Parts: sequence; structure tokens; C-alpha cells
Amino acid sequence: MLRRVMEFGWPVLGLAAAIGTWALAVVVFDVPEIVLPSPADVLDAFLRVPGYLLGEAVTTLVVIVLGFALAVAAGLLIGVAIAASRIVELMFSPLLVAFNAVPKVALAPLLVVWMGFGQQPKVVMALLVCFFPVVLSVAGGLTSTPVELVELARSLRASRTQTFLRFRFPSALPQIFVGLKVAMPLSAVGAVIGEFSAGDEGLGFVVVQSGANSDTALAFAAIALLGVMSVALFYALVLAERMLLPWVRETTSQR
Repeated sequence: MLRRVMEFGWPVLGLAAAIGTWALAVVVFDVPEIVLPSPADVLDAFLRVPGYLLGEAVTTLVVIVLGFALAVAAGLLIGVAIAASRIVELMFSPLLVAFNAVPKVALAPLLVVWMGFGQQPKVVMALLVCFFPVVLSVAGGLTSTPVELVELARSLRASRTQTFLRFRFPSALPQIFVGLKVAMPLSAVGAVIGEFSAGDEGLGFVVVQSGANSDTALAFAAIALLGVMSVALFYALVLAERMLLPWVRETTSQR
């Protein structure tokens, strides 16, 4: 019981320390509100238009989830192809690495030209930003199956499909979830980048408009909401991992 309380207590304490340090820095250094609003100013900005901000947060949440879901689907397919064929790996891995190195912000105007304004370019941007970690984790997990499991599959005369479904894929799931947990916050980043360039709604659009209107507190309120959503989505993945992979915590060393 105490351990569970501490698991929730320490994050709350860390958040309180961060907010306290922020508030103290604003007071000690006498920072103007337009440069860095205090936590109280940010809360006031949220309470001024809570319905508006929550509505824009839902819009951004839909983009994040859609982009992430598409990245998972595409990442699984490409990761499996790379793991299954050495030729595919040699042909396309350099292209994937090169594409990942391209600044996605540079692609945002092109997505607007190709797809116009609206939800589609924002979802595609979220997909592009979080796609690579999924591919990498899937391919890496499937190609690092313990030797003893492969030998067991051979001794049982398992087919290639049976070996994949019953041995390689379950063994790769912990590493795949690592990639998913890296990709989820990146999907939020991609969604906001898309809203900066192609949006007339969403939290990214709120940040842009607030900056143009010198309403820094409202921009920080939107950023805080985005952070809350990202944390919630991340821990939803952590919970899914614990439910789907209960053996991982029992068979690995804990701090």
C-alpha cells in the first residue's frame, strides 16, 4: 500500500517543486508577464476560457491519436518486413534513416500544398514525427529473439509463421512498447507542428494566436494542457503494457 502511495506521491511532489520553482523565479527575477507568466497567471488564463481551451484540446487529442495509430500500423508492417528479409533491410534502412533526419518542420508547408488546410496534414505530420521509433523498435525486437526460444521453436517443428506468432513477436513486445512510449509524445509534437502550419483550430493554433496577441499566459495554458494530455497518453500505454505483458515485471530486475 505504501509503495503505491509513493508511486503517486513522488510525481505530485515533483510537479509541486517545479511549479514552486517557476513561481519563485518569476518573483525573484521580476520577470514581466509577457515574457514568463506566473503559474497563477496561467491558471487565471485557463479559468477565463476553459470551454474554449478544452474544446481545442479535444481537437488536438484526435490528431495525436490518429497520427499515432497510423504510425503504429505502418511501423509494424515495415518493421516486420525489415526483420523478415535481410534484402529489405539493406535496401530501405538507409532511406528510413535519411528520412528521419529530415526536419519535419520543413515538410509542413509542403503538406499544406499537397493536402490543403484541415485535419489531414496535421495527422500526417504527427505520423511522420513518431513513425521512426516504432519501426526501429519493431525491427530491433523481432531480430533479437533469445536463441533458446528459436531453438525451442525448431525442436517443436514450428513453421515460420508459428515461430513468428508464438515466439518472436511475444518476445519482441517489451521492446516494441519502448518504441511506442517514445513515439507517443512525439506524436503530440507532430500534431502541434501541423497546427502551427496548417491549422485553424487545436492547441497549436491557440499558441500561435496567443503569441500574436501577446497573451503569453493563454499560450502557457495551452502548452500545459498539451503536457497533461501527453502524460495521460504515455501512462495509458504504461498501463496497457502492464496488462498485456504481466510477465515482464516478474522476470526482470526492478530498482
